[in-house]
Amino acid sequence: MAYDLKDKLVIAISSRALFDLEKENQIFNEKGLEAYYDYQLSHENEPLQVGTAYRFIKNFLSINKQFDDKLIEVIILSRNNAATGLRIGRSIEHYKLDIERTGWTAGTPVARYLEAFKVDLFLSAHSEDVQDAVNSGVAAATILPHTPVNQNDSTMVKIAFDGDAVIFGDESEKIYQEQGLESFLEHERQNAKQPLSKGPFFKFLKVVSSIQDRFPMERSPIRTALITARNFSTHERVLRTLDAWGVRVDEAFFQGGVQKYEVVKAFGADIFFDDQDAHLQYTAKDTPSAKVPYKI
Repeated sequence: MAYDLKDKLVIAISSRALFDLEKENQIFNEKGLEAYYDYQLSHENEPLQVGTAYRFIKNFLSINKQFDDKLIEVIILSRNNAATGLRIGRSIEHYKLDIERTGWTAGTPVARYLEAFKVDLFLSAHSEDVQDAVNSGVAAATILPHTPVNQNDSTMVKIAFDGDAVIFGDESEKIYQEQGLESFLEHERQNAKQPLSKGPFFKFLKVVSSIQDRFPMERSPIRTALITARNFSTHERVLRTLDAWGVRVDEAFFQGGVQKYEVVKAFGADIFFDDQDAHLQYTAKDTPSAKVPYKI
């Protein structure tokens, strides 16, 4: 009987998001594809250093140890070719990651394969693939460069999200950008009982929430936080929306325009998703961060 991905939380990730391939990517940019392939093949037995999304993936996979059947499936989808994938495979074995499925497209776009693998979340350092994924309705984000530092051995998954244009749709943010703060606040007050539309990460949050529901709240292996630039005066619509969707966030911070990076760091996020460079340029210094593009 074929292995069924339908009832899993499926995360597809590029090799460059999981491991540190910045040196190799520089070789590709400066010397070309053949030099890149030669370098990877000549170093295939040298494990790569961990990359931006490594801790996020490692902690998510640890949830499977609590169940007889896997809840989480991680798949490598990479623009590398299968031959250079040997080094990626050696690194997966080195770090004892339970990843058994991979796809190597030899330079062609990978987004076309996301539906085939029932992907709920796609993480990549290649922004074009991420944009294609979001356009097709898959939660996706571009991993930003980040140097992981030593962390404690906690296996809890901590995920921090921005609100508008990430969990929620971007219609309210457009009002803010086009008409200013006062118009935004008035619009949110008038629509406080009207749920916000679903953003690109709605489905992913819904699946995460369903996994949390399998555990007593105090023993959940996943903890989520909403960290938004919204004022507290707009909180009613946000909370009513989450309630209407039947999902939860464990912690919520209404920053009122204050920079987010210190709260994101204090939360200890394994990853932070936002749509604004103005926030991500600061959070990425201390916290693995990823940019969610607008759907085109």
